[in-house]
Amino acid sequence: MTIEGLGGRPLKFKTPEEMQKKIDAYFNKCDKTEEYYTITGLAMALKTTRQVLCDYEKRDEFTDTIKAGKLRVENDYELSLRKHGRAGEIFGLKNFGWTDKREVDSTITDKRVIIEMPDPDPDPDQTE
Repeated sequence: MTIEGLGGRPLKFKTPEEMQKKIDAYFNKCDKTEEYYTITGLAMALKTTRQVLCDYEKRDEFTDTIKAGKLRVENDYELSLRKHGRAGEIFGLKNFGWTDKREVDSTITDKRVIIEMPDPDPDPDQTE
């Protein structure tokens, strides 16, 4: 099925339920074999690419299905980070929008300070 006016290839999955069956099969396989969950692994299980997975996420009818799958992968990275603390998990979480930088918010207001300086060349008639 193509979107009218856009052309392109027909969708591989006609319904979110059809896709969900494949997603569930991927996670069940990973659980049985103790493999890590990954976005590319999820895409491969759907016999597609990571980019196509992102494209499906933009479609209203598939967005919740894809987001739930990606959230499960993100959770796996987070749990692994807590357990092992490896840089790979940090990198993976950064791909989900996590950051490890400090952000400083500075606000400067317009406060004026007046400093009176003595005249460098005083008038000799004015001195006491």
